[in-house]
Amino acid sequence: MTATSTLTLGGLLLALIILTCNLYPWYRGGREMSKLAAFGKGFGGAACAATCPGGVLGWVHSRSGTVGNGVGERTSQAATGTASGQSLTTGQLVGLGTTGAAIVVIAVTLLVLAYKESGKKDRRRIVGGAYVGSALCLTAGVAGALAWLPGALNALGDGVVAAVQGAGIL
Repeated sequence: MTATSTLTLGGLLLALIILTCNLYPWYRGGREMSKLAAFGKGFGGAACAATCPGGVLGWVHSRSGTVGNGVGERTSQAATGTASGQSLTTGQLVGLGTTGAAIVVIAVTLLVLAYKESGKKDRRRIVGGAYVGSALCLTAGVAGALAWLPGALNALGDGVVAAVQGAGIL
């Protein structure tokens, strides 16, 4: 599976609303980074999942735009009376290898564990961060800014494999 969903202005609107709802309390509350930790975990996990060309994680990522587009377009229509179905330029994170895929699975597992041990508010922030991360990674600008991520995941995975196999130790 290599096809990804495109994000429309409505999907971008939903992502920006969620982002604003997470940044506002942080900005008004003394700008403590701990207030953004749960959102950042979700965003980071979704960015890792966005590197997957297929599988469950790739499928969920590619469908995040479709879900957000519908909700955002209805929100825009109800709030302003204007349609927001115009598509944005699509981007994609490519180049994930087999060793990098193992790192992605571990990262998403850590995200699930963080979600399970979190309270109600942090769970919502993790889910919001995951949606925002996944949706924004469908755009050319964010995907271009994170183009280094698949290579970094691959390098980390290569390092773990080399350490486990004893390369350079003996």
